[in-house]
Amino acid sequence: MRLALVLSLPLPLALTLSAQSTPKPQTTPQPKVTAPAKESPEAQAARQTLQIVLNSINDNWFGKAYQDINAVDIQGSLSIQVSAAALNAKVDQLSQGALKGGIAQNGKATLQVKSTYFANADFKTEMTGSFGNLLYTRVGNRGFLYSQTQNAYTTRVEPGPSDAPLSYLGWFRSMLNDIKAVYVDGPVFKASFGKEESVGGKSLQTLVFSAPTSVYDPKKREQSLADSMGFWKRGRLAVQVDKTTRLPQRMNFTNDGQGIRTQMDFTYDDKGHPLSINISNQSRGMEGPGFLKVGYGANGLMSSVSGELNGQDKKVGFDLNLAWAKGKKTSSIQSVPPPTASKRSSEDLEIALLTGLAQNILELQRVGLNLRSVSLAAK
Repeated sequence: MRLALVLSLPLPLALTLSAQSTPKPQTTPQPKVTAPAKESPEAQAARQTLQIVLNSINDNWFGKAYQDINAVDIQGSLSIQVSAAALNAKVDQLSQGALKGGIAQNGKATLQVKSTYFANADFKTEMTGSFGNLLYTRVGNRGFLYSQTQNAYTTRVEPGPSDAPLSYLGWFRSMLNDIKAVYVDGPVFKASFGKEESVGGKSLQTLVFSAPTSVYDPKKREQSLADSMGFWKRGRLAVQVDKTTRLPQRMNFTNDGQGIRTQMDFTYDDKGHPLSINISNQSRGMEGPGFLKVGYGANGLMSSVSGELNGQDKKVGFDLNLAWAKGKKTSSIQSVPPPTASKRSSEDLEIALLTGLAQNILELQRVGLNLRSVSLAAK
């Protein structure tokens, strides 16, 4: 997970066991956990329990079914909708009542995605839609980012990790290891046990991890990309776990500084696969319900992931199809920029793309989405 794996695919592959489900119990041996120094026995036990839960997630959600899989083809769409009422309200707010929007139609931004991603981090991704047309690819240490809108490309791309896994069995495990490094092994979060209770015949234990955050600043409209992507590394995480299966049943996460507050309830099939997650979201600007659903093929591999988040006047949705492959060759994704495209430095193209991105984000802000822009300052 990266709580982004835990909070999205796969983080929000979060859910409650259905009444008929009987997931197999955890069989992974009890792990050794190196807790921060001078911690209480309860805190060390809570960290150790979370490690067991991560192992159970690995075995039930992913596991051996992905051991020979080295690539996945992803195709689908992302959409953002804002109601006409929200647009008109925003016009009225920005003009302090001097103008009336008179907007009759909802605002909508869409994005089509087609991608092949290898477990070793080689990839090719094509994106088209409201935010422009991009082709981004890398094989080994060579690749390029091409913008059709700019008719320009750069061949300076970030190299892949030197220790990249060869299969998705290792890839998913590495995602879980990211969570382990922060919540189990790291010193930032204080760990403890919450209450135990019995619900629907299940004995549930709550694990609590807390790290202080800043106070939410509603006037702050810009922050670093690291802060945006690392929201899960601070805050309060409470995970309700089935003591028999060691699978999460409910997760509550808050990060006051980022304005994030959400609850996720997990449901599973009889094999311990996550089927859906019901989301109760109270995050700033997206207060409302949501869901995530996962489909599986006859081989037990994930075949589709779809989801939606709803606010009072907003809706964000996505629908992705997944096709897994064994022994796929990276030659299948090799490509070159169009001969008419101009080559630019990575800095020039990045500034052009980020400026365009910022303009679109500002437009979404204008029509009512409470987003914070990614800073264009140097990294």
